[in-house]
Amino acid sequence: MFKKLLVTLTLALLCASPVLAKDAHAATGKNPAVEIDTNMGKITVELFAKEAPLSVKNFLEYAEKGHYSGTVFHRVIAGFMIQGGGLTAEMIPKPTAPPVKNEAANGLKNDRGTLSMARTGDPDSATSQFFVNLVDNNNLNRPSPDGYGYSVFGKVVKGMEVVDKIAATKTGIKKGFRDAPETPVVINSVKLLK
Repeated sequence: MFKKLLVTLTLALLCASPVLAKDAHAATGKNPAVEIDTNMGKITVELFAKEAPLSVKNFLEYAEKGHYSGTVFHRVIAGFMIQGGGLTAEMIPKPTAPPVKNEAANGLKNDRGTLSMARTGDPDSATSQFFVNLVDNNNLNRPSPDGYGYSVFGKVVKGMEVVDKIAATKTGIKKGFRDAPETPVVINSVKLLK
């Protein structure tokens, strides 16, 4: 009786807390999944926790804090990728945590539908921004021209048509940012799926 009660309470706690739910995914060996809800539709992403543990932990921490709510896909290049997660619709950068180490040596490729960490010329500069590859971008794999590559940490498993719809939006220069959608593509939320 006591064991049954303990199991019931444990399951209730796991379902109630995103942090515990994330740990539950690790305990079962299943990859966590998130839903990226945008004003153009929903995208479901499987995260590769084993291959890119630092990037996945980083991404989930931003999601749990609500960082992505109200950010936009601010860089959209048809035939290449869509990038978001760091700027508001007014193109104002949101504060970020310290950057994470580049995990591009994890064997994952920047193929169509994969999510990768966006970064500057510094290979270990990724914070909250990510991009979805629209095609197989072999030039972003390690070693890319800079010798480091871009770290893949997830893959779209549902909603690639939404990604393609975002990729087809009309873009221009907005507050100094090139390739910005003329009509903001807003991320309403990023939430962990149970």
